Formats: sequence, structure tokens, C-alpha cells
Amino acid sequence: MQQIAHKMMFRYAIPKFPASDIQASLEFYKNKMGFTEVFDYGDYAAIKRDAVEIHLWECQDKNIAENTACRVAVSDIESLYAEYKQTGVIHPHGTLEEKPWGGKEFVALGIDGNGLFFFEYKGN
Repeated sequence: MQQIAHKMMFRYAIPKFPASDIQASLEFYKNKMGFTEVFDYGDYAAIKRDAVEIHLWECQDKNIAENTACRVAVSDIESLYAEYKQTGVIHPHGTLEEKPWGGKEFVALGIDGNGLFFFEYKGN
């Protein structure tokens, strides 16, 4: 695909996570993961922590939730890992580790099994 030179640029992305219970999800992300509520329309809501925003949509299919994930770049990953370890949201197989591509990462799970892959590259 040929890109045409212009001033358009991608600015950010907002992942949408399926949630079986929007209210329970909002409470989970606020109390366990440090997010704040942006809005709540009943069957659609949004949360935010620092520059990261995630939207939640009502979905009863657990298989969809358990196969939905996003990657989040962070600074001071060790502190975030300690915070999330204390609140019990770390994936059983997602502990903090060095990766061969030059950084550290760990995985946390949302209330419905959504995966949040937190990473920090060396030098960032």
C-alpha cells in the first residue's frame, strides 16, 4: 500500500474489552487496578489511568473476553507489578520477566479474563 504524504497521523488507540457486568467491571478496574471512571452508559463504559483509556462493552460470551487483550507501555514496571501483585490481578503464568526482545513484561487479568500485557522496553 502506498502512503500519500500528508499531515494525517495516528494519535492513540482505545481498546474495547467485553464485560459480563459493567458495574462489577468498573468497580474491579477502579479498586484493583487504579483506574478512574470516565463515563458509564449502562451497557458501555470507560475507564482511564494516566494516558491509557479502556472502553467496556456488555458481552455475556466469556470466550470473547478470555481471548481479548491489549499491550500497555509503562514506566517503572517493577512498581506497577508490586502494586498489582498486592491486589491479586497477576495472571498465574504472567509474572514479571525479562524478554529476549529487550524489555520486561507481565500480564494482569481483568475480572472477565481480559489480558493486559504491561511492558517496559530498555531505554524507554
